[in-house]
Amino acid sequence: MDFVIQLSSFGGWLGFKCMKCSIWVMIVLLISVSLARAELPIDEEPIRYRNTTATDRIAKLQKQVQSGEVRLKHSGDERGYLASVLQALKIPVESQTLVFSKTSFQHTRIAPKTPRALYFNDDVYVGFVRGGDVLEFAAVDPQLGAVFYIMDNQPDEKPEFQRQTDTCTQCHVSGKTKDVPGLMLRSVFPDRAGYPVFSAGAYLTDQTSPFKERWGGWYVTGTHGDQRHMGNMIVSSALNRPESADLEAGANRTSLKGLVDTAPFLTSTSDIVALMVMEHQSQMHNLITSANYQARIGRHYDLGMNKAFNEPLDRVSQSTRSRINSAAEKLVAYMLFSEETKLTAPVVGSPEFVRAFSQNARRDAQGRSLRDFDLKTRLFKYPCSYLIDSEAFEGLPPLVKERMYERLKEILTGQDKHAEYAHLSSDDRRAILEILVATKPNLPADWKSLVKSETIR
Repeated sequence: MDFVIQLSSFGGWLGFKCMKCSIWVMIVLLISVSLARAELPIDEEPIRYRNTTATDRIAKLQKQVQSGEVRLKHSGDERGYLASVLQALKIPVESQTLVFSKTSFQHTRIAPKTPRALYFNDDVYVGFVRGGDVLEFAAVDPQLGAVFYIMDNQPDEKPEFQRQTDTCTQCHVSGKTKDVPGLMLRSVFPDRAGYPVFSAGAYLTDQTSPFKERWGGWYVTGTHGDQRHMGNMIVSSALNRPESADLEAGANRTSLKGLVDTAPFLTSTSDIVALMVMEHQSQMHNLITSANYQARIGRHYDLGMNKAFNEPLDRVSQSTRSRINSAAEKLVAYMLFSEETKLTAPVVGSPEFVRAFSQNARRDAQGRSLRDFDLKTRLFKYPCSYLIDSEAFEGLPPLVKERMYERLKEILTGQDKHAEYAHLSSDDRRAILEILVATKPNLPADWKSLVKSETIR
């Protein structure tokens, strides 16, 4: 029997003339090799990243602007549409962080005296560069992951968000973003012009990063005791021993006076707690997108195989289940703050950011929320990511969500005793479980009975 199967992501057409089992083994091997090299076919079926219409928050706002439902207002100065866009997207100005390293496509305008401002909420990030021609946007689409836009910051009757693909994905699709269109926060050793001193190294930062490796090239306001970070620091361009960098001068600054003029920005802070939240959620978004892609690609391959061999179309192969389980395991571990760097001293940031971040918190009858901060030994009081309530999480394929809830149930009830989750006390697990049952719709039917159980330990 002759079979010709199109596997375009592996370089074209593959022809076989062999037994059914041999074909299956060969294709599984080919898929496995491709996955081992992390070559996700993001521009082919079923993802089609560049050619699929986005449905993220920026895409929705564009429709509102074009229809006249939303009218963006230009400030008449260099901020342009910034404040109006943030208001339309419900992004708090208190989320402002300032980065002065030249790590953006508008790098020629960025320097220690003219940092780039970033603002964010749960699913959109906005960048503003003084003197820049455009505002920058990254919006998390439930099916595509991070989608990038720019908008001309000059007055216009109906300003347009222009989607960017090739330019942005050169940096934003790599191992640093879990090989999907994603987000990353870099920590570098910046010189006086803001150029990274690459001989000294650089770091990709998230919630697992040692405190001393965070925020190089960023301004940081807030106190953190005897912990040290790389923020507020400029180094010699000849630095080649990172351990010799002086971290003292940038520590525990509650004001940026003397470092940079913050008057041109919407607020005077580059808040340490906002930075920690952004670090958490940027990689959380990447892991959600990775799980989404892995499941959809696996099911796409399954469908082709099932059609070719007259199997039930809904048959899920073992290789696809393995892909889903692996992606879900990484996601649930990060979601529950496994390997989070422990704080050794309290962190105190802007109370305005804390209030803004908690404003729309979903709370249980006891007033508890996944958005409640700890900031003494860890970021959050109840270590389960608030992004479990995001559109991106809700957009995960059913097989991923089923596996996620299965694993969460095992961990939160104490059935899973692996060291990876030893940081969760029995009180932590019960509190997270009770908050989820009280605040999250569409949980599996048996979860309500779990909170009445005495087996959580």
